[in-house]
Amino acid sequence: MKVVILAGGLGTRISEESHLRPKPMIEIGEKPILWHIMKIYSSYGFHEFVICLGYKQHMIKEFFADYFLHTSDITFDLASNQMTVHNNASEPWKVTLVDTGLNTMTGGRVKRVREYLGEEPFFLTYGDGVSNVDIAALLAFHKSHKKIGTITTVNIGQRFGVMDIGKDGAIHSFREKQDTDGSLINGGFMVMNPEIFDYIDGDETVFEKKPLEQLAREGQLMAYKHGGFWHCMDTQRDKNSLEEMWKSGAAPWKVWEG
Repeated sequence: MKVVILAGGLGTRISEESHLRPKPMIEIGEKPILWHIMKIYSSYGFHEFVICLGYKQHMIKEFFADYFLHTSDITFDLASNQMTVHNNASEPWKVTLVDTGLNTMTGGRVKRVREYLGEEPFFLTYGDGVSNVDIAALLAFHKSHKKIGTITTVNIGQRFGVMDIGKDGAIHSFREKQDTDGSLINGGFMVMNPEIFDYIDGDETVFEKKPLEQLAREGQLMAYKHGGFWHCMDTQRDKNSLEEMWKSGAAPWKVWEG
């Protein structure tokens, strides 16, 4: 089962860093946050990734092309033009990097990678959020309800729009936040069946608008409620907070060994 990661946006809210590199390449503990997200999925046995690129895409491509240079000791024999990799620290990953356009909206990016996904369900998440969500339990929940989509919902302070969710877990609608809301938001870490592509028109489609709203109206969208850690890297303050957690040696999203 493949993991699709949205990594093509401009990241304007964290422009202190994103003017130099794409937001998913901003580092936490000397590793891009994109790497942390991939490690979360990989720790549950999901090693195949399709990454939707856009802004400064060459930097993400170069990171994976030169992965050994970032993670291993290297000897260069210039006389014989040979390179020896020591203490190989590679990952069991297969990574497909797709140019989904500079200004394409989130839904359009998802549709542009359809040819790499086949007719199987797939994971979908954003390239700027980490969590200790139980990926295996999320997938089991998605399979159990047999709807088109599942969103991991998290509770957080009121910076985003919110969802109305029934007692059975069905998502009924999306709306702007209110002072009385309990702050349940879309935390990413979604699972989608291939029928989702029928809900996406093209490059101008915002995934969080028409596709998800229509799924909700049709009773085809369910919420997997996550009560544990979740944190997005939306601002420089968020980045600094995640960095401090990592340096403490007790980063809540580090669910892998080593």
